Amino acid sequence: MTKKALTITGMGVAVGAIAGYLYYHFVGCASGTCAITSKPLNSSLYGSLMGG
Repeated sequence: MTKKALTITGMGVAVGAIAGYLYYHFVGCASGTCAITSKPLNSSLYGSLMGG
């Protein structure tokens, strides 16, 4: 991979992680039974995966 591709992928991962955390914070899961949105770590990791 080129340096440009790595930079773009890294930016996507970072933006996805931030978006995942913001989704947890503002939408989240009130009951706590949702697998992805019940914890900020899970939500951020999923967002970074999607962003990458």
